Amino acid sequence: MQDINESRSGRAADTVVRQLSQKIQSGEYSDGTPLPPERLLMEEFGISRTVVREAVQSLSKQGLLEARPRHRPIVRKPGYDAAISAMESVVSHLLNNSGGVKNLFDTRILVESALVRQAAQQAQRDDIAALKSALEANKAAVDDSERFYLTDRAFHALLYEIPQNPVLPALHRAYVTWLAPQWSRMPRLPERNRANYEAHVAIFDGILMRDPDAAETALRCHLDQAWEQVCETFGDGL
Repeated sequence: MQDINESRSGRAADTVVRQLSQKIQSGEYSDGTPLPPERLLMEEFGISRTVVREAVQSLSKQGLLEARPRHRPIVRKPGYDAAISAMESVVSHLLNNSGGVKNLFDTRILVESALVRQAAQQAQRDDIAALKSALEANKAAVDDSERFYLTDRAFHALLYEIPQNPVLPALHRAYVTWLAPQWSRMPRLPERNRANYEAHVAIFDGILMRDPDAAETALRCHLDQAWEQVCETFGDGL
């Protein structure tokens, strides 16, 4: 049977979570500002330090607070980034399951396939110029693997920005965060960088020529090859 004090503590924390959430959503607690100190929250709500910390932990999981060791939590205004961040603990658990990383990577392929098709049909002059600039930066970084990784991410990030849908850039940032533990351990070799750059060129050419099929084919080929590189490094049980 659950301890009575523990049950009461949980109910008290739920109440505090609702009230703090309302203050964040209303703007009373501004985005980017520290949450009031524990002592003040204890006095305001008539609760213990334990209840305050339970509430903070819950709000952090919802993406409404950014917990920082030895610092007061930072308020984060509700938005798509916060909504997706709230999934992080669940996704991290699922990634540890057999096939978890592959399942997530497959969703990325589906999303980016649709994005390059849309880009080939609807990209504006400024979008094309941004992609071309990102591609040039990617080429210049071929022999610098750390910089190449950053320019690789930047090129793909632009695909998520072209539709001007705020959900999509947040989704890209989530993919980068969720897959980073695997990607950061990948061997970084100039010849591999060069192959990835050439794949980006093929994607760009498909978009530039207004050919959705060519753009999607190039994107799928690129990400299929990327997955093969992952399997060569970690095996195929991801």
